[in-house]
Amino acid sequence: MDEEYDVIVLGTGLKECILSGLLSVDGLKLWKKFRGNDQPPADLGPSRDYNVDMMPKFIMANGALVRVLIHTDVTKYLYFKAVDGSFVFNKAKVHKVPATDMEALKSPLMGLFEKRRARKFFIFVQDYEENNPKTHDGLDLTRVTTRELIAKYGLDDNTIDFIGHALALHRDDSYLNEPAIDTVKRMKLYAESLARFQGGSPYIYPLYGLGELPQAFARLSAVYGGTYMLNKPECKVEYDAEGKVVGVTSEGETAKCKKVVCDPSYLPTKVRKVGKVARAIAIMSHPIPNTNDSHSGKFIAFVSTEAETDNPQTELKPGIDLLGPVDEMFFDLYDRYEPVNEPSLDNCFISTSYDGTTHFESTVTDVLNMYTMITGKVLDLNVDLNAASAAEE
Repeated sequence: MDEEYDVIVLGTGLKECILSGLLSVDGLKLWKKFRGNDQPPADLGPSRDYNVDMMPKFIMANGALVRVLIHTDVTKYLYFKAVDGSFVFNKAKVHKVPATDMEALKSPLMGLFEKRRARKFFIFVQDYEENNPKTHDGLDLTRVTTRELIAKYGLDDNTIDFIGHALALHRDDSYLNEPAIDTVKRMKLYAESLARFQGGSPYIYPLYGLGELPQAFARLSAVYGGTYMLNKPECKVEYDAEGKVVGVTSEGETAKCKKVVCDPSYLPTKVRKVGKVARAIAIMSHPIPNTNDSHSGKFIAFVSTEAETDNPQTELKPGIDLLGPVDEMFFDLYDRYEPVNEPSLDNCFISTSYDGTTHFESTVTDVLNMYTMITGKVLDLNVDLNAASAAEE
């Protein structure tokens, strides 16, 4: 361990493993975690039949994570499954987000006349090209707010909610008063991801769980010369007289380095709390009602939200009520942190905590920002995804 490295990455979470892979190229069982030594009911079956991700997120099929996977060639280590459908809760019922023109015509999420107005808006978004003013319809979307853009098409509140939360995947309504360019880009990403595999949703998921992602990036890092030191307890970051990182000490040995990458748990004095995420994990013997799912066996459902209290059961109840009968339920509540240090002064590059979103876009954005801060370079992810898929086939 007493050697010098360019960068030391503390931890083997997804963000840390992606960064270790990128830089090289240029858990506890569920029942024991929540129930201690209690024995699980026999009707749940053997533990080997379960693979439960503790930070569940889907991958947008045309999103940033897919581009990173292709850029690093990590796809050769992974297998994916297209997610069958995406659903929203509206007017006391669960509805499928339309994935085809026929589904859109039949969907009760919008009335017939509203669909006509919305269609004009969707065509504008579909044709919009940021670098082609002819597609802008005279609008500067870096100045026009989303509220102003939507008002131009006369869409009602239900449609606005559908666009903002089911398609653009915003977490709250603050986007309405922000530049419309972000919402348009999000909608285009949703549509492009939906079209990529012609499935029932814009999402894909690793066939054997999200644990495959950090494992694949760790393998990539090792292939390009990265060194892994496992089971190292109480890693202490060492600094010089000027407050810059010089190494990491564990069990009396110090690995010297110029930079350290880690999550907030390693450097608690350099982060601040910015929120909490509440999550329920439900094991069920049936699909969620009204999702048209005919798969057999056990079902795992996750319900999550940005928490505002210390009582996750109460905050998650509206979502849990949609699940129907539940065999077992587990609740989790964790704090979210973001760094407050200045990396140029101490060479500590700290990731933000995982948020409550259902996809990896914010996660990869954090990783790419850290990569740029560490290397001074912007990672070019303008890869032709269709060409890459054809090459693999």
